[in-house]
Amino acid sequence: MKILIYTQAFAPQVGGQETIVMLLARGLASVPIAETEGPIEITVVTPTSANGMDDSALPFRVVRRPRFLEICRLFRETDIIHLAGSMIVPMILGRLLRKPVVIEHHGFQPICPNGQLLYQPTQSLCPGHFMAGRFDKCIKCNAERGKLSAVEMWFQTFPRRWLSQRVAVNVLPTKWLGSLLNLNRMETIVHGLPPSDVVQVVSARPATPTFVFVGRLVSTKGVRVLLEATEQLKAKSLAFDVKIVGQGPDRQSLENLACQLNIQEFVEFLGYVPPDPLAAILSGAAAIVMPSIAGEVFGLSAAENMLNGKLVIASNLGSLAEVVGNAGMTFPAGNSAALSDLMAAVIEDPTRAEGIGLAAQKRIVGNFSLDRMVVEHVALYRRVLSRGGNRNDYIKCRRVDGDRDLDLESPDGLKQPSSIRALRKQRKRSR
Repeated sequence: MKILIYTQAFAPQVGGQETIVMLLARGLASVPIAETEGPIEITVVTPTSANGMDDSALPFRVVRRPRFLEICRLFRETDIIHLAGSMIVPMILGRLLRKPVVIEHHGFQPICPNGQLLYQPTQSLCPGHFMAGRFDKCIKCNAERGKLSAVEMWFQTFPRRWLSQRVAVNVLPTKWLGSLLNLNRMETIVHGLPPSDVVQVVSARPATPTFVFVGRLVSTKGVRVLLEATEQLKAKSLAFDVKIVGQGPDRQSLENLACQLNIQEFVEFLGYVPPDPLAAILSGAAAIVMPSIAGEVFGLSAAENMLNGKLVIASNLGSLAEVVGNAGMTFPAGNSAALSDLMAAVIEDPTRAEGIGLAAQKRIVGNFSLDRMVVEHVALYRRVLSRGGNRNDYIKCRRVDGDRDLDLESPDGLKQPSSIRALRKQRKRSR
């Protein structure tokens, strides 16, 4: 089985999509396959430059910045095209070549011109203007890019959605995202993390409770809400620190806001921090704060920090709430007063954060494993190839409840293996 993964963003760039594509490609390349089924060949195609990265060290082939004719050849030679996002040209090409296309959605592009589901004029979660036919709102939302660009973005959403409705499968990392996109042939396959990332919860606490934000400094991440919460927390005369890690176009305006709120003594903008120093900062944090107001389809940063036993305080966006579950703290998106209250509760009772951190680690290990993500993708690919695109033949992913493992069931009622280890055992028994 030949699988081609096409992604606009890939390593060495850093981000959630880049991380998931790398984990999936590595996992697929390591799946044990019976001789009768043949090997899985993985090719990642991307316009991202290597910038010194050694692709030969990866267990799969990487084709960077290919010309259009080369893309056509690669698409023609593969069995399945896996798109990391609903990209118009690759969807058209796959359709013309009569290749099954699977889209893994990393944004809101089929229902939102800017792909973030953020209504820029009010800096709030968009109520769904495009799908409701309020197209003037879509143009107004993106007007800062220029009227022509705003119209172009709005216009492209129509073919993007039309094409997404006609691919073999639309893969969603959260049920919440699926409820918004409302596309044909949707399957929920949650993102997974490797067990090697699991570490022990740090018991030592710094003298001053520290809250850490890690992410790109853009409006959707809600750092403004964190700064406003910091101002309110300052008025409670509690000792604490806030560290903001990351770069982005909003950094200067956020630093200016910190000055206006007179909270410079509590807030430190660290910019980009290399992995090892960042790990030290995170290990000493009382909590990781994710105050996003839009743009989140999963919340990979939340899952990563929960896996490391950290308390995550997140806004109650559907995707973040689905990942955090009851193993973290959530507050209404955009509500700085509610966030301030949660931060105060952590300061006043540090042991509470440690207890929740243990539950968070258990939740991620039990529900968001890399093995499961890979096995579910393999099962889906095989069913797409063997059943010829009948919607009822695709593997169904069913969550028993918010805190239990995912069960996989095929149309004939047979349970599917939920890990690479189980797959190996199944192969041995079949021999």
